[in-house]
Amino acid sequence: MQTKNLLLLVFALMLFSCNKESTPQDITPQKEPISREAITQIVEETLRQGNVFNWKTVDDFTLWSAGHQSDGFFAIGYTLPEIQDIKTVIKDINIDDNKWTSVKEKILDLIIDGEKQMQPGKDILPKDILPFGQPKTLPNFTVKITNPATISKLRSMKEVRYVEASGFNLSDEKVAERSGSGCSDNGPASYIWPADYNYYSPWVKVPWNFQNANIPAAWNQTSGNNVKVCIIDTGGSDNQDNLGSPYNFNSGYSQGRYIQKKSTLYHGWWWWRKKDPPHDQCGHGTATSGLATAPRGSDGNAVGVAYNSDLVVYRAVEDVVISTSNEREGVRDALIGAAQDPNVRIISMSIGTPFWSSTVADGIYYADAHGKMIFAAAGTSTSWTSWYPVIFPANMNQTIAVTGAKEGSPLTKCTVCHDGSQVDFTLVMERSSNSDRTMLALSVENTNTPTYFGGSSCATATVAGIAALVWSKNTSLNKYAVKNKLIQASSFYPYKDSDLGWGTINAYQAVNSTW
Repeated sequence: MQTKNLLLLVFALMLFSCNKESTPQDITPQKEPISREAITQIVEETLRQGNVFNWKTVDDFTLWSAGHQSDGFFAIGYTLPEIQDIKTVIKDINIDDNKWTSVKEKILDLIIDGEKQMQPGKDILPKDILPFGQPKTLPNFTVKITNPATISKLRSMKEVRYVEASGFNLSDEKVAERSGSGCSDNGPASYIWPADYNYYSPWVKVPWNFQNANIPAAWNQTSGNNVKVCIIDTGGSDNQDNLGSPYNFNSGYSQGRYIQKKSTLYHGWWWWRKKDPPHDQCGHGTATSGLATAPRGSDGNAVGVAYNSDLVVYRAVEDVVISTSNEREGVRDALIGAAQDPNVRIISMSIGTPFWSSTVADGIYYADAHGKMIFAAAGTSTSWTSWYPVIFPANMNQTIAVTGAKEGSPLTKCTVCHDGSQVDFTLVMERSSNSDRTMLALSVENTNTPTYFGGSSCATATVAGIAALVWSKNTSLNKYAVKNKLIQASSFYPYKDSDLGWGTINAYQAVNSTW
């Protein structure tokens, strides 16, 4: 009997010590998942080391626990075994091809088998585990998984590129603090300092820092014609008339262009899934859209950099943090829409997250492969994120990361902006004497009084507008040539700073060199 007990103990210890390379049956059973607070600590440890958090760094049970502590949804990316790098082929993938369909069905069958083990006797179909439906363009989907053994099985499959907890947020007190991120104070400013703008004809306010970037001088050569800018954000306000009717969007010196408002953000899932309208309920997307493309009219409002560029603005998120399954799906779908629009040249994303999302990354790869120039915000701090690194997706090689800076010399990041080695460009957007005096942008309300709008968000949309000016000057260029023009017209060129990239861009110089 003692020998038998000893053998059982040794066997149990062997099971406990197995790592994620073990067979799926070897997952150690636990009654309770790891707490949300404990997982948050794991995430923050990665962030404190200067890295965006990636679910591939945790073990199977931690990953399953993260799903259990959120909506129970997991993002799955799949591939063909012979494909080494999805980025090289993603533009041409046909997921309805028999090879791709077979892989998808193999994965779904595995997940369904696992769910049947959790609910014996129940007939489970693919529609019962796919909250957002079948994949439509890219080889990824979101699925509900309750069986922890399924996670290990999926991660051992050569056809599975990733498994991620798509709906996990940080602990409750931090979620509460971020819930309105970027959505406060986007109404008209109660007072605008006279020194923070200049009037230009016919009657618009030009933000003070446009002069710092030499944007008005660039307008003597181009104003963004024949370039379409895509803003992926919280949508465009129906109340702000400068983003309203074609008549208002084409007013004063802004003529012959068009505006579109679209939504890829859903609420709910399965049969009660409903797409939100594109109307901006936050104000963030209205401000970024305005900084990039607001008309040069006669109502006294703030003008945008590329005031003759076309605009499509997507409502893909509720606020600036990409934090829910709905938002990750929404951002990916907006990127797909922008990629498939032949007229879109520039995508601006003043949104992000400290979590790597492969669902969104697939959308970035897809848009990048279609020749789109993608700008992303390096990050704007809250009281609990002042030490965060450059966030996702600005940390990706396929995006151009932008941050904000204070006026004055030497160049230093703005009070709430992130910096780091992944930053490409910097825009001066904060007064040295008052961190509340930032840029003037369109208000979310039906008013001609602008709002003060800051952080890396405003810097990103403004630099995207500068890129539109450069590309407008010579539409035969590709995105790499446009980026080189921006680099060569930057304050640190030919050197790159370790935190602030190539520095600030001289828009006139960049446009003037474009032939």
